[in-house]
Amino acid sequence: MDEEKTTWHPGEVVPSSGIYECDCGGEHHWSTDVKSHRFPPLPAGCSGEYWRLKTQAHPEESLR
Repeated sequence: MDEEKTTWHPGEVVPSSGIYECDCGGEHHWSTDVKSHRFPPLPAGCSGEYWRLKTQAHPEESLR
């Protein structure tokens, strides 16, 4: 995973499988995404602009 990039817009390629949250600050919009798939649109009514990794699905992979 790109260590410098911490947010991704809808439609970008998912860098690492995990649970992502929107940036609206409400902590209510989460998405479970799979590596190499594309991020979904943000939910209707969400004021956020991008997705941020909340929980990595396979943290042991980041050690390689």
